[in-house]
Amino acid sequence: MAFCGFSPLPKFHHLPSSSIKHFPLNSHSHSFKSSILARLSNDQPSSATNGLPPSIPGKLEADVVVIGSGIGGLCCAGLLARYEKDVLVLESHDQPGGAAHSFEVKGYKFDSGPSLFSGFQSRGPQANPLAQVLDALGETIPCAKYDSWMVYLPEAEFLSRIGATEFLKDLEKYASANAVQEWKKLLDAILPLSAAAMALPPLSIRGDLGVISTAGARYAPSLLKSFAEMGPQGAFGATKLLRPFSEIVDSLGLKDPFVRNWVDLLAFLLAGVKSNGILSAEMIYMFAEWYKPGCVLEYPLHGTGAVVDALVRGIQKFGGRISLRSHVEKIVIENGRAVGVRLKSGQFIRAKKAVVSNASMWDTLNLLPEESLPKKYQEKIRSTPQCESFMHLHLGFDAKGLRENLGIHHIVVNDWKRGVDADQNVVLISVPSVLSPDLAPPGKHVLHAYTPGTEPFELWEGLDRRSDEYKKLKTERAEVMWRAVERALGPGFDREKCEVKMIGTPLTHKRFLRRNRGTYGPAIEAGKGTFPGHATPIPQLYCCGDSTFPGIGVPAVAASGAIVANSLVSVSQHSQLLDAIGI
Repeated sequence: MAFCGFSPLPKFHHLPSSSIKHFPLNSHSHSFKSSILARLSNDQPSSATNGLPPSIPGKLEADVVVIGSGIGGLCCAGLLARYEKDVLVLESHDQPGGAAHSFEVKGYKFDSGPSLFSGFQSRGPQANPLAQVLDALGETIPCAKYDSWMVYLPEAEFLSRIGATEFLKDLEKYASANAVQEWKKLLDAILPLSAAAMALPPLSIRGDLGVISTAGARYAPSLLKSFAEMGPQGAFGATKLLRPFSEIVDSLGLKDPFVRNWVDLLAFLLAGVKSNGILSAEMIYMFAEWYKPGCVLEYPLHGTGAVVDALVRGIQKFGGRISLRSHVEKIVIENGRAVGVRLKSGQFIRAKKAVVSNASMWDTLNLLPEESLPKKYQEKIRSTPQCESFMHLHLGFDAKGLRENLGIHHIVVNDWKRGVDADQNVVLISVPSVLSPDLAPPGKHVLHAYTPGTEPFELWEGLDRRSDEYKKLKTERAEVMWRAVERALGPGFDREKCEVKMIGTPLTHKRFLRRNRGTYGPAIEAGKGTFPGHATPIPQLYCCGDSTFPGIGVPAVAASGAIVANSLVSVSQHSQLLDAIGI
């Protein structure tokens, strides 16, 4: 689970061209030492390969070529390597990780994307999909555990705790007795459904009829058992798992404004849409992780880059390869099939079995010859609505004068009436050095604040990044984040004394992450549309990531990568892996 699971930020580092190789990583190497200063604030481009072709590790072919090293692409490549396939990941930039990479400036190590996680230590059929992939790769991630975050709402400021009873105390104190009763009613209705929502592990799914064996037959008994335990009313409720969560809220007659607003906020932080647009199954899964007894949140020690490191180690452990600064310019189609990719350098990499794109649906479309796809398919992609983009603020500063119980996470909502999806209305703040002090120099803190997928690209479209107009707009649109940070950190914080100040805009996203219009991902609402599957009209071309089922968020993209990997191997191999990791 991650707040704005894909809050992306660009790659900001220059590495020497000799670094483009089959590189080793250790558990503390996520920072990838860099000599750059605040390139984010200047939007300086990352040079591709200094005019030299990338040094691809090994031969210029593989069973499967994966385009992009986001969490989805790395999970796909890791499992394929585990399945003994020759897999090569091609990453355009000089660090792996996509939206989840970390970067270092002046001794401060910053997370660029996801910041709120849970489920890393879970195991078994109901585990977080990313945890299942890591388990399959024999990798673990040390985490700091905690159970709360600060919220700054129009009604009040308070420390919100997860768990079965703690949030009820918050509601009683800061909302109303009616809100308490409605929240209890909601939990009583949906927590029994979590058994059904979690009974079918995403790692059991594949994109062919083999799913009848790996998912249907394998987990039918547990599904039937969960339905039986729920009784007739619960089993009927389970039919709503693939409907918008708002339908469950409405069916329960919940009207308390605080409860409705809180549910919308949780949905938006999870998937970029409000409760009327998110699948009930996704929300129920989250409720099961956050509002059952013994729940905890987890932050990966050494930053979110440690997650990327673990996946890369897993890929390499099983013989997979990754090549940085390897920009894919075209997916090559021969006789109607995807047979490889051509790099910007002119090199051709042959894919003997498949090409997997971890790019967005719009960016994947731009890699393909127009004549290779049916016009109807192209029009469907182009007409798919997009989530908005981001504003980001990365700061490094002295901890002196700040309260000791600062806490890692802070959420600021300025006005419920505008809606949680309104621009400049919600700001998320993460201070990970609270739990992992090695992310900042001694006595210092590192901070990442952002507006979660609500910044309109139209405000920035066509602006010259070097112009005064762009710099002025950047300053204006960042002010809401500065004010939120000042509110959260208190009077001991002085923005003028920050040692590192970096602002990111939608143009930063578009330029460095190569995301169409800097988007967070598809704005596909439950009940009105479905996320595309992973196969495409072109044989041997697959897609994974936040443009495919199950959707946006760290668990979702991890699951998408796993589904593609499973689809490229035999049912026997797939079943053996499920046996090996105990699901």
